[in-house]
Amino acid sequence: MARTRTAASRPWWVAVLLVCAWAAPIAAFADEAVWKLLKGGGQVVLMRHAVTTPGVGDPEGMVLADCSTQRNLSDEGRAHARQIGEAFRARSVAVTQLYSSPWCRCLETARLAFRKDPEISPALANLFGRSDPDGRQVAQLRALASRKPASGNVVMVTHGSTVLALTGVSPATGEMVVLTPQGGGKFTVAGRLEVPGSR
Repeated sequence: MARTRTAASRPWWVAVLLVCAWAAPIAAFADEAVWKLLKGGGQVVLMRHAVTTPGVGDPEGMVLADCSTQRNLSDEGRAHARQIGEAFRARSVAVTQLYSSPWCRCLETARLAFRKDPEISPALANLFGRSDPDGRQVAQLRALASRKPASGNVVMVTHGSTVLALTGVSPATGEMVVLTPQGGGKFTVAGRLEVPGSR
């Protein structure tokens, strides 16, 4: 008599493959929903800078006004920043305001992606290895992120530590966390977006 294979008797990797088969289209659908939201405008996009040269934090003795003393974008990161901008343009997503952390890797990401100079905001500064004991910087960023743009969308290029401090989300390099501003220091996290790089 032929034995009937039950779900419990299937190898574990079969279950993994089934989950992956379902997860990919669901993720793509979620991404398209967020892109559609951005096309309608009125959103704030927190973007972590693109891929940098290897390392954590910045070299000892880093000077904010001197890019040569900082950890900067790699060639891969520069290409990825351009791809992110192309994704916005291909979908006709308007960026009417562009802000950046004073760190050179953020400024370069913003310029390469959106082809214009960003407005530098100390509220977007790197919080990795730096203290914000009274929460003043996060409060400033919260006020900025809760402000609804009059038209189009606002993009803020910053650091993973800074996004995490504000939203509780730890983004990958080049990943975007999309916020729907509600005013008065309030916002909701509408979703996350990643534009595939060339790696």
